[in-house]
Amino acid sequence: MTRLLASVTSVEEAELVLRAGADIVDLKDPALGALGALSLTRIRAIVETVDGRRPVSATVGDLPADPDLIARAVNDTAATGVDFVKVGLFEPEYFDQCLHALAYHAATGVRLVAVLFADRPPYPDVVARVADAGLKGVMLDTADKTGGGLRRHLSMTELSAFVAAARARGLLTGLAGSLRMADIGPLLAADADYLGFRTALCGGHARTAAVDPAAVAAIRACLPRTGHYETINIDMDSHDDRRIGRIDMA
Repeated sequence: MTRLLASVTSVEEAELVLRAGADIVDLKDPALGALGALSLTRIRAIVETVDGRRPVSATVGDLPADPDLIARAVNDTAATGVDFVKVGLFEPEYFDQCLHALAYHAATGVRLVAVLFADRPPYPDVVARVADAGLKGVMLDTADKTGGGLRRHLSMTELSAFVAAARARGLLTGLAGSLRMADIGPLLAADADYLGFRTALCGGHARTAAVDPAAVAAIRACLPRTGHYETINIDMDSHDDRRIGRIDMA
């Protein structure tokens, strides 16, 4: 079942999306980039407000491929009590330079989600490398929010194959990237664990605008509802060696 990931910037927005039925509360600052990070103080306040009612994820920011910098950001973000820490791997060199640092944190119990970008260069062996590093999930997003949504960059065949390959490796899966209501129907066929939204929750305004309750309700109505909110079991042990389009997944 595909669930709703709602990106918020404040305690007030978190409460709003919780009331609307979001399945995971995602924390980011869209004014600071594709994966702009909120302050640690604000993350802690939102975690306290959510109080276990839903899983909470938070991004570490649009960081350079510096393993020490990324490791510190992961450590600090995890210490706030979020359920998942999201790390953007913006270019292939992030895998070569930073994946070992993420593997170390994953081994200590931090539940990490790698965020990849459909509008950036291809990623070699992406699913296998993320899974072998011990990360818990992988999402596809877009880095340039002015360059069109996810489906402009990858076909439904590619997106479905990406989700299938990641799931076969036991990874939690998500699709995001300037998604609109019109994207929901086609993307449900890919069967990702989550579809992620920000701009569409702001009533058609800029992604830096406030979340609009009516827009959240409209998006929520287009997605299946679940009767519980436990974290999806992501401990499967299977493999998939397929390769697709611009994203190399073996």
